[in-house]
Amino acid sequence: MDTADTDGITTRYQVTGSGPPLLMFSPGGFDATLENWTSFSIYRRLNLLDHLSKSYTCIAFDRRESGGSGGRVERIGWHDYAAQGRGLLDHLGIERAHLMGGCVGCSSVAAFAVNYPERCSSMVMFSPAGGAKYRIKQQARFAEHLAYLEDHQLEDVVALALASEHSFTQEPRVGPWANVIRGDPAFAQVYPHQDRDRYRIVVSGIARLLFDRDTVPGAEPEDLLLLDTPALIVPGRDDSHATSAARYLEECLPAAQYWDMPVGQQTEETVTARLDQFLEAV
Repeated sequence: MDTADTDGITTRYQVTGSGPPLLMFSPGGFDATLENWTSFSIYRRLNLLDHLSKSYTCIAFDRRESGGSGGRVERIGWHDYAAQGRGLLDHLGIERAHLMGGCVGCSSVAAFAVNYPERCSSMVMFSPAGGAKYRIKQQARFAEHLAYLEDHQLEDVVALALASEHSFTQEPRVGPWANVIRGDPAFAQVYPHQDRDRYRIVVSGIARLLFDRDTVPGAEPEDLLLLDTPALIVPGRDDSHATSAARYLEECLPAAQYWDMPVGQQTEETVTARLDQFLEAV
């Protein structure tokens, strides 16, 4: 694995294969690591990275505050996740790339395409995270972290994070910077000494900024409607990946292709064939 500095944040990444560049925004919520492309949920059985790296230079990375990437306490929005991807392309000297997002990565892809359309050749949005139940679940996670701080100090958050390997997704009390606390001793030392009231405002602001709608967050529909970037949308169907979220992207993206394939029929053979068909045509 390699690391890059993207706007002052360490980004852990891996480049595999050869061919046109494909920047891959990882699935996995607040534990969006590059390993999730081969080990997480549906991606474990689809073998996408192995297949795509035969024809493309696949650039997978840990989202900031996840895995081996760093982070900082600030009001994080989807534009920040998009900027991390842009910074990684800058680091690698790549001007333009195909984008692929899995799960929560689809929101980052949408933000990237809106903010840097000239650097986006196409978008693959696989099982986009979204829907009313998804929004409720995510906001509840932040609320649980803030509730923990009603009776505890930031020092307790550090102790809780260091006592386990649970991510914010698995254990909301540890907060969205748990991985950074574990991986960066300097950050862990400074973290407890923040102004507590200011910290609570930042956390509340992140929840409202990231999860502000009952469909796919990441970019405003008016901005998506102005994009002419080719997009392939592959639907999910569960509480965190509502089919309505995928249909929303189809509605908002003028150059979208919606692959109306039930999740149960999304196999390694059918998915890789459809990806090849789309990417080879753009």
